[in-house]
Amino acid sequence: MIYLSNVSKTYPNGTKALKNISLEIPNGEFVFIVGPSGAGKSTLLKLLIREETADQGKIHVNGRNLMTISKRNIPYLRRTMGIVFQDFRLIDKMTVFDNVAFAMRVIGASETAIQKRVPAVLKMVGLENAVKRYPTELSGGEQQRVSLARALINAPKLLIADEPTGNIDPERSFEIMKMLSAINKKGTTVLIVTHEHELVKAFGGRILKIADGAITSDSFLPTEYHPAQASNGKEVSP
Repeated sequence: MIYLSNVSKTYPNGTKALKNISLEIPNGEFVFIVGPSGAGKSTLLKLLIREETADQGKIHVNGRNLMTISKRNIPYLRRTMGIVFQDFRLIDKMTVFDNVAFAMRVIGASETAIQKRVPAVLKMVGLENAVKRYPTELSGGEQQRVSLARALINAPKLLIADEPTGNIDPERSFEIMKMLSAINKKGTTVLIVTHEHELVKAFGGRILKIADGAITSDSFLPTEYHPAQASNGKEVSP
């Protein structure tokens, strides 16, 4: 569960990124966060992964109090999450396979499990033929998909994605969203920041609108997405 109460964040330059935000997201929910650039969306995500700290308020994520959590325990918090960053954050000296496997090695997964799981997840995002390539050899869209595969590799309780389809063509964007929807239906909480209103309209769910550091709307939009029709009858397996 994600719980925020009266959360505010002001940066050292005086920018008031978030103003008295209160929010509750139960386990298993699918949520879009939308709003103009500079509205506070990315700051909210950074607070949830404890990359930034709030000036005031209460923040609880996956059973941990983020206002009092120690630096030593932040990596353990993040192990309960899958995070797709807008700037990818891939390791240039590692192959695609090793970038994704790295997230499994961090938690002590066996090499047998890694060799089985990584190819399956890379196939899911359409990169089964790129295992030996390096991030610098990939397009922006391909790097985004590596980042998504890395986020999914440990079957997280919570998936947080900052513009996960921002560098991908429309057809691949829809495929990625189908996959995220399927993962959500397996019980993973999915939180997505996006500017792509057509995807929001197609997939629906809970829509949080943020403007000028405040939540201006919290609503539910019925989906227009029909899995059988959109995937030509093929299910998407997380």
